[in-house]
Amino acid sequence: MNIKLSDHFDCKRLLRFTFPSVIMMIFTSVYGVVDGLFVSNYAGPTQFTAVNLIMPFLMIFGAIGFMIGAGGSALVSMTLGTGNQKRANEIFSLLIYVLIAVGAVFTLLGIIFIKPVAVLLGATGNLLDYCVSYGTIIILALVPFMLQNVFQSFMVTAERPKLGLYITIAAGVCNMLLDILFVACFGWGVEGAAAATAASQFVGGLVPFLYFIFSKKSRLKLVKTKFYGREILKACTNGSSEFMTNVSISLVNMLYNHQLLIYAGQDGVASYGVIMYVGFIFVAVYIGYSIGCAPIVGYHYGAGNCGELKNIRKKSLGIIAVFSIVLTLLAELSAPLPANIFVGYDSNLFAMTVHGFILYSFSYLLCGFNIYGSAFFTALNNGAVSALISFSRLFVFQVLSVIFLPLLIGVDGIWFSIVPAELMALLLTLICFKVNRKKYKY
Repeated sequence: MNIKLSDHFDCKRLLRFTFPSVIMMIFTSVYGVVDGLFVSNYAGPTQFTAVNLIMPFLMIFGAIGFMIGAGGSALVSMTLGTGNQKRANEIFSLLIYVLIAVGAVFTLLGIIFIKPVAVLLGATGNLLDYCVSYGTIIILALVPFMLQNVFQSFMVTAERPKLGLYITIAAGVCNMLLDILFVACFGWGVEGAAAATAASQFVGGLVPFLYFIFSKKSRLKLVKTKFYGREILKACTNGSSEFMTNVSISLVNMLYNHQLLIYAGQDGVASYGVIMYVGFIFVAVYIGYSIGCAPIVGYHYGAGNCGELKNIRKKSLGIIAVFSIVLTLLAELSAPLPANIFVGYDSNLFAMTVHGFILYSFSYLLCGFNIYGSAFFTALNNGAVSALISFSRLFVFQVLSVIFLPLLIGVDGIWFSIVPAELMALLLTLICFKVNRKKYKY
């Protein structure tokens, strides 16, 4: 039996509806990890460092997709909640067409600026060559990457989360198989890993694009549309927190890499790369749940069902509390495993990675509430509050922590800086929930 956005949700129904989104995000993270795994073990630490050094810059370009996906799905869900199916399809279609046009422009800009940015980030010699090679190939697949990000949200809005999961799995399997072929068998190094990723993004972006054109079962369809300037602006402001999230993560990762080059050298950057790869999997649980839950919130907000909003928020916070305890314990206990898989060939790198991951993992106790809080306000079409939480959490608080903590406790301050940043963000999230409760009656 299909679950509809208009249903009443208990914990079991919430978990069933959001489960495909959670698995989809975990799987997306896992096949990203595979790239790093193959580069580290088959191409060596220098090429692995190059991928980690240039990756934050590449992720900035993909932020537009996350922004339109989150903000646009909230707007389209609310429009569906009002009963206006035709307008919902037109807004959805316009957002996709605008995304493609913006992606084409960003592709050109990325190719032009990839080398100067790599130099600015500190890459020289072979490290610079690897950064440019990897980055150029990834940028050529930027439009499909952006589409993949946006469709992850719209598949849920279209009440087809399982199909979104299947497409993500197909893209992930494509990436993994091509990594084996290009990196392990052909020895193409970072170029092979980039080509495998690019191919998988074409699968993840173009398959749902075709689905929304030809499917007769989808609640959303790509149709002829007119220009809704106000709706584009609303979608962008709604999703500004997701845009800020991805841009902030990228900028902060650059700062982390800079600090680690100072305090721990290239080994520190490589260790941080492992922690980030593995960390994506843990955080993906919270992100996936929030993506899956957002259209429900948006629909009931549009329909004026305040009681259901209160029900969803209360049950979601309880679910996230359980996730937080389980994921933190799992991360602390399993720290040696990913370190051994990625950098087990180097005893110093292994020890540094395990130690750093243990300190970093305490953040999983806190970050889920902040991720959900930001997504909740995006779903309510309140981009300002959502952006405040995201920008403060991922930029302001982390920048302060990663600059000042190392001055007190050295490199451990870099690994641990995420924890006080998430704690400050949690206090801000709780304040935002309290201040806005009368406005939204949740």
